[in-house]
Amino acid sequence: MSDPADIFNKIPELGYEEKLHDVSSDSFDHIIQNRRSVRVYTDEKIPAHITEKVLEWALLAPNSSNLQCWEFYWVTDPDKKAELVKALFNQPAARTAQELIVAVAKLKTWKAHRHQMIKLFNSSTQKIPSSARAYYEKLVPVVYNQGPFGIFGPFKRLFMKSAGLFRPVPREPKSIADMRVWAHKTTALACENIMLGFSAFGYDTCPMEGHDSERVKKILGLGCESEICMVISAGKRAKNGVYGPRIRFPKEQFIKKI
Repeated sequence: MSDPADIFNKIPELGYEEKLHDVSSDSFDHIIQNRRSVRVYTDEKIPAHITEKVLEWALLAPNSSNLQCWEFYWVTDPDKKAELVKALFNQPAARTAQELIVAVAKLKTWKAHRHQMIKLFNSSTQKIPSSARAYYEKLVPVVYNQGPFGIFGPFKRLFMKSAGLFRPVPREPKSIADMRVWAHKTTALACENIMLGFSAFGYDTCPMEGHDSERVKKILGLGCESEICMVISAGKRAKNGVYGPRIRFPKEQFIKKI
């Protein structure tokens, strides 16, 4: 069986090519420019099929090792929605929203999704690189398993520190805290798809980190292995929905060409 590390540095010969769709940079620029954090919405409803499509787009976001460590709760029940607004401190972006979507980062679903990937490989008619199969069968359990209460962490840190003296090594995740970062990064990528998706349909959003996470988890019936990444409100912006012009610091402050 191939070394699972081969998946990082060897190009497999698969004979697969995917057709690209026609695109417009101008249209995308309009979508990007229109996306603002909207704090007040009108009473205009969002058709259900639009929200459904946007959530499907969320699932197309890039994610670490295709382990898809996310869940999205589209809260439509009036009672739960009212509870959620309270847990969001009754802020206007939540109170006036037509839709509320809770993005949840999952720390432990990597195990089940790893097995799901292997099962798909076994049933696939496409050629699967042996390195990809080895990656999920051998490397993923080593990389993502932190052990009970994170007890593997110190050993991982020691091993990576020692091995890293001689060659490049993947140094994270090596703790439960790293797993939280890992899961939130992936989930946040999908959240951007949600916000740009609504913008493409002419609706607006606001990503809200201001919430009582324990209350939100209780409303959704989530356990300790789940983390609330953010809550996204959506609707049609009111005239007073944007509080001021977009403020960005000079690009030279953040974009470094070396």
